[in-house]
Amino acid sequence: MINLVQNELIKLVRKKRLYVIVAIVAVLVALFTYAQMKEVKSLQERLGTTDWRTQLQQDIVNAQNRLASSTIPDDFRKYLLIRVSQQEYYLEHDIDPSAPGAPTFMRIFLENSIDLLLPLMVVVVVGDLVSSELSGGTIKMLLTRPVKRSRILLSKFLTMILSVSFIVLSLGSLSYLISGIVFGYSGWTMPILTGFSTNGDDLVTTSVHVIGQWQYLLMELGLTWFVGITVGSITLMLSVLMRSTAAVTGVMLATLISGPILANMVSSWESAKYLFMVNLQITNYISGSAPPIQGMNLGFSMTILTIWGIIALLIAFITFTKRDVY
Repeated sequence: MINLVQNELIKLVRKKRLYVIVAIVAVLVALFTYAQMKEVKSLQERLGTTDWRTQLQQDIVNAQNRLASSTIPDDFRKYLLIRVSQQEYYLEHDIDPSAPGAPTFMRIFLENSIDLLLPLMVVVVVGDLVSSELSGGTIKMLLTRPVKRSRILLSKFLTMILSVSFIVLSLGSLSYLISGIVFGYSGWTMPILTGFSTNGDDLVTTSVHVIGQWQYLLMELGLTWFVGITVGSITLMLSVLMRSTAAVTGVMLATLISGPILANMVSSWESAKYLFMVNLQITNYISGSAPPIQGMNLGFSMTILTIWGIIALLIAFITFTKRDVY
């Protein structure tokens, strides 16, 4: 098995897709760091102060002004109400939710990458693990070895896990190293409030507690890795079912892009909560954001993603071991 996984990794490295992903992440992080720096400076110049309390109070006022409008959608109104309640809670407990520093940038970058950027990178790497060999005919040579088909696909699955782990580590480490040049590398022990929950339009704070930002980041990295493994498993299934890597990438791309769209439109379609792409933003649960559909929580979303991942792997292994290769 070790030799099979090593062989898959060698093929993956030769395709240079991992290098491309690292380069893309580095460029995106640099752009977002610059944009964040400009935004912070613009806000400080407009308010005439660097005091985070004044800035947070201004955010609350801006949100309340938007809430006064009768034209905003109900879902967005709910989001603003909960956000304002959270910001007021931070003010009451004298905790800056976005203190400058590389760990804070890393936390926000992971939260915004988990539902689209990360899955797309996983699709780029995993999409052709099987389909490229089926279309190129190299799978025939691989199957002539005295190794069971299930072990061959298992080696590809383990390669997928290693690839996802590399992508998540790249997202975390590059966002920290590059943003730290501008914002500094301190902030690991900064207090973060977690445990927020929602009940309709109300923010529930009975379970709120303070943890260090390093603990929060560990939770985020774990949840991000879990989402990557689920998306990778589904992509591996499609790679087994389809001979065209372009088709695999196209299907997953359309599915993933539909996720954020559905998340903003499905509040009245309760059955949509069983779709895996609606459950990808699981870091929102530890930050206290409202779920896309009332009744969803971290345990529910992780269960749904687990079921989707297991079913995808079962289909992949059954198909791969029984299909005729020609």
